This record gives sequence, structure tokens and C-alpha cells, in this order.
Amino acid sequence: MAVYFVLDIEKVIDPQKIGEYSQRSGPTREQYGVKTVVLGGASETIEGNWQPQGAVILEFEDEAHFKRWYTSPEYQEILPLRLQGTTSRAILIQGV
Repeated sequence: MAVYFVLDIEKVIDPQKIGEYSQRSGPTREQYGVKTVVLGGASETIEGNWQPQGAVILEFEDEAHFKRWYTSPEYQEILPLRLQGTTSRAILIQGV
């Protein structure tokens, strides 16, 4: 069953770090066959007070596929750039 990694970037703290993360994360997604559904872009709040600076939605074949990418040495090497460069929230959602 497909799963979706949803990343809500609330605030960019260090544009240099998030810029480097952005450049380096694409090749990891390509290497692990990750489907990018949403990568930033304009958003409009319809309900509540959610104001993401950049939403990201990635699709994976299943949870195991997600874990292979997320825990890979390639991604773990650059993950601190995002964690230090932004305040963000992330969840994994199972598809139907």
C-alpha cells in the first residue's frame, strides 16, 4: 500500500542550509525511486491557521520503501541541513 511523507515547512531559519538540502535531496529521491507529488509551490489556507512556507509530499510504494530512503546513508547525511535550516513537521500517511 502506498504511503505519503508529508513535510510542512513552517519557517526557513537558515536559507543557505535549506538551499544545500534542496540541491542534495533530489538525487536521493531519484536514487531510491521516490515519486515527488508536491515540492513547494503556492498554497492557500482553506480552514484553520495552517501557513506552510513550503509543503512537500513524497509518495512511496510502501512503508518499507520509505524507511529504505529515510534511513539511507545518503539521506541521513543531508537530513541535518533541513532540521537545522527550518522549523518543520513531518508525518507519514498510509494511502488507500
